Amino acid sequence: MSTSFLNLTGDEQQKTLGQLICSAAVTNGTVPAQVVYLAVINIFLSITAILENTLILLALHKESSLHPPSKLLLRSLAITDLCVGLIAQPVYASYQISLAQGHWSVCRFKFDISFLAGYILCSMSLWTISAISVDRLLALSLGIRYRQVVTLKRANILVFSFWVVSLGAAGIYFWNYLLTTSYCYILISVCMGTSVVSYTKIFLVLRRQQTHVENQSKEKQTISPLNMARYKKAVTSALWLQAALVICYMPHGVVEALLTFFGTTSYFVLARNFTASLVFTNSSLNPILYCWKIKEVRQSVKGTVQQLYSLLRSPFSSRVESTNSD
Repeated sequence: MSTSFLNLTGDEQQKTLGQLICSAAVTNGTVPAQVVYLAVINIFLSITAILENTLILLALHKESSLHPPSKLLLRSLAITDLCVGLIAQPVYASYQISLAQGHWSVCRFKFDISFLAGYILCSMSLWTISAISVDRLLALSLGIRYRQVVTLKRANILVFSFWVVSLGAAGIYFWNYLLTTSYCYILISVCMGTSVVSYTKIFLVLRRQQTHVENQSKEKQTISPLNMARYKKAVTSALWLQAALVICYMPHGVVEALLTFFGTTSYFVLARNFTASLVFTNSSLNPILYCWKIKEVRQSVKGTVQQLYSLLRSPFSSRVESTNSD
């Protein structure tokens, strides 16, 4: 049986997404087994997201070579991913278990909580990834003026505005789900469009500079060869983050669009659970990309892990020495 999001109930009140999904009419016995497996995967990934992003935040706190506004954006993304592991993913796994067990009232409550948390945090991820692409473009186009224009205060205001917009858009969910969905489509279009334009301009400028590098005088060069090499690595790192986000988010966007236009069925519910879990996987994937592509973060993470290992090992070593002395 299929129930469209655009349909109204008898009392002409539009149903929320949780009411449509957590329904015996939709989950007619074909969903539960697979959903339980996804719940287990989400619990495991929530643990990895917590551990990985905690390490990244510790590493960024120690790292001093990154430009403060750029580091703030990376820290904001890591905090968002950490919150996914702490809040959104465990609640979503709990919702999946309730869905499999057929506890509909509890299922709807947990779905609404996980939807709001995931919606806010995913919105923050999209805004932040887009801001990182613009930051890289400004670093190239402004040259020596970059540190004067892109300040820590302005970056803080920008990140704060992202949180306000994300929270405000999520609050519309209980009033009108279709408006919330519309915001999501607009957000994806704006953020992806901004990133595409930014990286296109970056590669055009880099290619032009590489072509004419021998003819440029030192006075006209906006970035030294050493800084240019470091800048290219930073752009590559940002591109990997962007690519991971697109891969993890795109399938869910397609499923959400199909659900909106064609309504809910047991197969769409299963597909939505799978693609939403893929979205959350991005929070465990980003820290790996930090360590792989950003040398400073990788070295800082190694140092942090070694320190933690030493702290955990020292009590054990003390006990062994005490036992041997006795």
